Amino acid sequence: MRRNWNALPGSWVSRTLFASLLFLVASGLQAQDTVRVTGADTVAYEPDWRVGHSPGKAALYSALLPGAGQVYNRKWWKVPIAYAGLGISYYFIRENTREYQRYKTAYLATIDGDPSTVDEFDGQFTSAGLLNATEQYRRWMEWSYIAFGLVYILNVMDAAVDAYFVRFDVSPDLSLRLAPSLSLAAQGALGFSLGVNL
Repeated sequence: MRRNWNALPGSWVSRTLFASLLFLVASGLQAQDTVRVTGADTVAYEPDWRVGHSPGKAALYSALLPGAGQVYNRKWWKVPIAYAGLGISYYFIRENTREYQRYKTAYLATIDGDPSTVDEFDGQFTSAGLLNATEQYRRWMEWSYIAFGLVYILNVMDAAVDAYFVRFDVSPDLSLRLAPSLSLAAQGALGFSLGVNL
């Protein structure tokens, strides 16, 4: 049996997202040549993906497709975290919206004044109880939308901040020096200077 992939709902969306993600990964993996001095007269060329790395691109990629900025920054392990946050938020949006609609419909059925209208709970709850449940699920639904938006914004911010720190280099010699302060000693005062090598 032959399956028509074009007839599947949402398949063009998933194919477009997958192709976009592949494009972003390929563009993020492009190597550029950098110069590294290895000795007095020797110069070596080595590929370095950090040269030309742009925080703006990382933020744009994550804004267009969540997780794409993390791929651009080569922080692949953050992609499942971003999608888990968005997926959990979406799950709560869907569930709270469904329950809100159920209790709202039941509440409207109890206050419509028609005795032939029966709500799905069959008189198990009073109209005040149904109204309270409706309001509670409405609040939870709104909080779920806010959580989804926050996770999305954090995804974009994380990609941008990570891209700023791509070229940040910490020296292997992280030492702390405590020494007497000569400038204060010359003035006849006691003092210490503290120096940190980064």
